[in-house]
Amino acid sequence: MTLLTVDGVTLQYRSGPRLVTATERVSFSVERSDRFVILGPSGCGKSTLLKAVAGFLRPTEGRILLDGTAVTAPGPDRIVVFQEFDQLLPWKTVEQNVVFALTATGKLPRRDAHRRAMHVLEKVKLTDFANSFPHTLSGGMKQRVAIARAMAMEPQILLMDEPFAALDAMTRGGMQEELLQLWDDTRFTVLFVTHSIAEAIRVGTRILLLSPHPGRVKAEVASNGGDEMDAGGRLLSARIHDLLFGGTTWGPSPDRPDSSVGPVLSDGPAAKDHRDA
Repeated sequence: MTLLTVDGVTLQYRSGPRLVTATERVSFSVERSDRFVILGPSGCGKSTLLKAVAGFLRPTEGRILLDGTAVTAPGPDRIVVFQEFDQLLPWKTVEQNVVFALTATGKLPRRDAHRRAMHVLEKVKLTDFANSFPHTLSGGMKQRVAIARAMAMEPQILLMDEPFAALDAMTRGGMQEELLQLWDDTRFTVLFVTHSIAEAIRVGTRILLLSPHPGRVKAEVASNGGDEMDAGGRLLSARIHDLLFGGTTWGPSPDRPDSSVGPVLSDGPAAKDHRDA
């Protein structure tokens, strides 16, 4: 059953005197319990697209529907987990960060909010750090708190904007596995943005490929979590790379077996003027 519909969406924003087109007539749909990944090089508009789904940016053309209703503003039915580690309130403890989201939005009264906060912190293995302040936590732990806070809100869709990109490779791999374990427990719907082919394959069940700037839909591929070969002996990562770039080398080789992060898509110096907002 379709939860999110993005229909012919063009997104534009101003950068100084210039009008930048981030995406052009992008269309896709996300079903309930999908792990839907948007994959593309830096500057293709994938983060801008996520902001539009969150309600922070209105499309220049097209429409975005959540459960059949037009998205026109932010709301608690769409919670964003950002890449930055400083998305937590530094003067509140881990538990208080989760509780505050629930009480400030009127989702739950304080007593019930405390119970739910401890429940989700247990799921991300942070019960022992409930009374810790964010500055005492590692980057990975801060992201786990942000994910716990988002899940406590029980949004219709969880929006994740390269949430593990700033982590080291080992921590990043561990966070990917924890996210998948959480999904196995609750089957929440997630829209996940990345520019790592390996991460897209591991995290996603469906992967939308966007072209370099401006972002246009190139293809959609399915993934079962592994970089498997097709009947012709081609790895899924290599096929994704070729779908995006037609076999041109853009960054590390997609067949490189010793990279835990995997190939990172970069469309060269020209992209510096068109980074995702």
